[in-house]
Formats: sequence, C-alpha cells, structure tokens
Amino acid sequence: MSTSHPVSVPAAAAGTFSLGGDLTVNRMGFGAMRLTGKGIWGPPRDRAEAVRVLQRAVELGVNFIDTADSYGPHVADELIAEALFPYPGLVIATKGGLERPGPDRWVENGRPEYLRRQVEGSLRRLKLDRIDLWQLHRIDPKVPADEQFGAMREFQQEGLVRHLGLSEASVEEIDRARHMIPLVSVQNRYNVTDRKWEGEVSYCEREQLAFIPWFPLSAGSLSEGGPLHRVAQRHGATVYQIALAWLLAHSPNMLVIPGTSSVAHLEENIAAAELKLSRRDLEELDRIGG
Repeated sequence: MSTSHPVSVPAAAAGTFSLGGDLTVNRMGFGAMRLTGKGIWGPPRDRAEAVRVLQRAVELGVNFIDTADSYGPHVADELIAEALFPYPGLVIATKGGLERPGPDRWVENGRPEYLRRQVEGSLRRLKLDRIDLWQLHRIDPKVPADEQFGAMREFQQEGLVRHLGLSEASVEEIDRARHMIPLVSVQNRYNVTDRKWEGEVSYCEREQLAFIPWFPLSAGSLSEGGPLHRVAQRHGATVYQIALAWLLAHSPNMLVIPGTSSVAHLEENIAAAELKLSRRDLEELDRIGG
C-alpha cells in the first residue's frame, strides 16, 4: 500500500492525521459496516449502489476505509475489493476477534489460531499482501489478553499487518497491550451524545494515537430545539452533519468513519468536513455530554 496524498475535495477539509507516523490520511474516512445487509448480515440490498458508494467516497477525497471480518461476515471486505482494488493512495483498516454465528450474534473469539485465520482471510478477500491497520475487535475475556496481543505481535513481525490497534478498550487495557505491541489506534463507541470513553480520547491525544469513533452518527433522541438542532439551523446543516463536525473539532486525533449504503447520504456526511463550528457552537454541543 502506498501512502495517501492531499486531495482538494470535501474530505480533505477535515485535515489529516499521521497514522503510525507513516500513513497520512484525511480525518474524514468511511466505515463499511452499513454496506452489508440488514443487521450487518448478508449481502447488500443493492450491490451496485454499495460499490458506487465506495467509489464515490474516494472521489470525494476519502482515503481511509474501515472494515471488519465480521461485517457480513466477509461481505464488506469483498465489496471493498470489488470497488477499489488495487487501492491507489488508500489505507485499508480491518478488524478481527469476533465470530458471527447468526444475524443477531456477536461472539468474542481471541484464540490465536482463530485470529490468524481471520487475518489470512482478510488478506485473501481484500487481495492484499499486507493489511495497513489490523485491530482487535474485542479483547476476549475467555482468553488471556497476553496471548491475544502475542498473536498480534506475530502478525506484525511476519509482515501480514503494518500497524495494530484495539477496539472497545480502556486506558488500562491499552497500556497493557502497549507493553507488548506498538499500537497506533483505538476504536471505541463514541459520539456527541455518548462519551463513555472520553478518558480514552484524551489518552489517545496525549499519546498521539488515532481515536476512531464507531457509531459516530448517533444524535440521540433529542427534542427539536435542543443544542444539535439550534447549531444545525445556524449552519443550514443537518443534526448528523453537526454531530460529525463536532467530532472533528473535538480532537485532532479523531478519525471519523461515518457509514452508509446510499450515495446521497455519503455526500451529505462528507460535506460535514467543510463545516466550521464556532466557539459558541462547541460550548453548546459540549454541554450535551456534560
């Protein structure tokens, strides 16, 4: 994979982040989860539209694509390869560590042999010799954490992955992992109305790790006239665009990955990178999670 290059299109307006010190990406990225079928299970309802979403994202300057073995399962990987291979100027991140025995089931599996099968499967489906960023989807409580981190270290040493990250991890877990492996990213659930992991955002900023918020578009069940709506009205934007703009403004280490299966929604999401929130805007939005 080659490093990305500056693009004078909407996604670039969010600025860039140096992932691991050697992969420069635009901070407005794309998450592939919603490209799959209902319940993140099975093929997309409209495969041609899913392919077009990915291609349009790149046209708009997105050069960081986030996926996972469990999306589909395997479906998102296959769509990315179909739409974007050989990935000129793109950074592809994926995750492993979950099994999908059914549409409504997500089961942690951190056994080293299973993680290896997931890495090898992702390499095959994405048509890659090396994965830019591989993240442990969950630390499996049934398997010693050091065994999971040790497997990740082996993947990196063998050249199967370039960089490593964790998902849904606490500061304590991140610190423990970093005693064994170099981490470049943390991917936790986080948005303007759900700030459980605020301490981890601050940690990533101090340590120069990327923080990748999943479920970034939750605007909560907020009533009309609330802070998101007031700020959105001032900017002539949607509440979802404001939620994305707040994430980008909240920390320079934030890599935002909104997902969608619609080109129209994609274009709306990417346009949020061009919004400039004022101090007044930010103070109002910060109070939502206060």
